Amino acid sequence: MTDPFVLAAFTMSVPSHGNFGLWRHPADQTSRYTDIRYWVALAELLDAGGFDALFIADALGQLDVYGGDADAALRRGVQTPVTDPLLAVSAMAAATTDLGFGITVSTTYESPYLLARKFSTLDHLTGGRIGWNIVTSLLDSAARNIIGRDRQIPHDERYAMATEFLDVTYKLWEGSWEDDAVLGDRASGVYTDPAKVHAIGHEGTYFSVPGAHLVEPSPQRTPVLFQAGTSPAGREFAARNAELVFVSDPRPQVLRANITDIRRRAVAHGRRPESIKFLTSVEIVTDSTDSAARAKAADLARYHDLESGLVLLSALSGVDWSEYGVDRPIEEFDTDASRSILSAVDSAGDRHRITLRDYVGQLGGFAGHLFVGSAVTVADDLESYAEATGVDGFNISYHITPGSFADVADHLIPELRRRGRAREAAATTTLRQRLFGRSALLPDDHPGAGFRVVKESRRSDG
Repeated sequence: MTDPFVLAAFTMSVPSHGNFGLWRHPADQTSRYTDIRYWVALAELLDAGGFDALFIADALGQLDVYGGDADAALRRGVQTPVTDPLLAVSAMAAATTDLGFGITVSTTYESPYLLARKFSTLDHLTGGRIGWNIVTSLLDSAARNIIGRDRQIPHDERYAMATEFLDVTYKLWEGSWEDDAVLGDRASGVYTDPAKVHAIGHEGTYFSVPGAHLVEPSPQRTPVLFQAGTSPAGREFAARNAELVFVSDPRPQVLRANITDIRRRAVAHGRRPESIKFLTSVEIVTDSTDSAARAKAADLARYHDLESGLVLLSALSGVDWSEYGVDRPIEEFDTDASRSILSAVDSAGDRHRITLRDYVGQLGGFAGHLFVGSAVTVADDLESYAEATGVDGFNISYHITPGSFADVADHLIPELRRRGRAREAAATTTLRQRLFGRSALLPDDHPGAGFRVVKESRRSDG
C-alpha cells in the first residue's frame, strides 16, 4: 500500500521567484502578483487540480549582496519587489474548498503575541486550512531596516529566539482558552466565561508576554508547522517543532541522511518519527509525451538568466559571487545566512564538480531536481526519487505561472492518482487532517501539546 505524496505548489509574491529570467516568457503571468484576481485564479486552479497546498515563500529585505547593492535584483526582478504573503490568503480561501496554505513568516522580526493572533484569525477564516512556514530570516538588509543592526543576528541565536517564540505561541494557541470558554449565551448575556481564559505569564530571555490570547480557539488551534533548514541548529529545531520539513540537497544520499537524523532527533523530543513528513523542491516540465515535454523545456531554457540565479544565491549564502567566476567550483564559507545552501554543494566529493553555472545556470539545480517527460515518465521518476531519498512529497517550483502548475494538474496528478500517489478530493476539513489523516489538533506527542490548559478534554487522536 503506497501513501499519497504531499503535493505543494511553491511560489512567492514577487515577479520572479526561483525561475530566473522566466518572467520574460510570453506565457508567464507572475508579474500580475499585485492583482488579487491572479491569486484567486491560481488558488482555484490548484484546488481543482488536486494540489494539497500552496506554499508561499517570503523575504523581508532586498537582495543586495551580489555586486554590493540591490541594483541587479531590481533590474532582473529577482524576488524584488515583494508583497506580504499573508494578505491574499483570505480571498484565496473563500474561492476554494480543499487547498491548504503554507505561509512564510519570520520569528526574528515579528511579535509572537501579534503573530499568534494573525494565524488564529486565518485559521478561522480558512476553516482550518492554514500552515506556518517558520523561518528565522537571513538577509542583513532586513536587519538593517527592521531592527537597526548592521548585520543579521547570529545564526544559532536566531534559532534560540525561534524556540522561545514557538513556546510563546504554543501557550497562546493551546493553553490560553479552554475549549468551552465561548458560551455565546443570549439568555444570560455571557459571551465568554472569564474563568476559562488564562493569562500565559511568559517571561523569557527574548520575550515577555503576560496576558491571554486575543482570539478564541480556531479549528486547528496551532497552524500546521512547516520548517526549512538543515544546519545542525535547523535540524534540532525541526525535530522539536515541525510537522513538515523542507529538505534540499542535490545529493539523494544526503537528503536521506538529513531525514534520518531529524527523525532520530524527534524521538529524543518524545515524538514519533513518522509524525514528521519531508518535502523537497522539484521542477517539473510535463506534457502529453516525452518529446513534447522536452520541447517545452527547451523553450523555457531560452529565457533562463544566469545573473538572476547569482543574485539569489549571493543573498541566500551571504557570499558575493559577482567576481567569483561561474565555472569555478563552489566553496563553502562561514556566514550567518543560510548555511545549508552552501553545504549542499560543498563536500569533499563534490568540490571539483559543482560550479555556479551548474547550480544556477540552467533549469533544475538551485530550485530543485528537474523532471522532464510525460506524466508516466515523471511519475516513475518521482517514485524512484522518493524511494532513494525517503521524502514524503514535493514542493513543486514553477517556471511560468499558471502554466507550470496547470501542466502538473492536467497531466501528472491524474497519473499519480491512478497509482495512489495523489489524494482524491478531500473528505476532511483541515489541512492537518488532509496531510496526516488524524485530528485537526497537534498530536499529543508534539511539544506544543504540553502547553494545553486541560489536556484530557482536548486530546487528539494522533
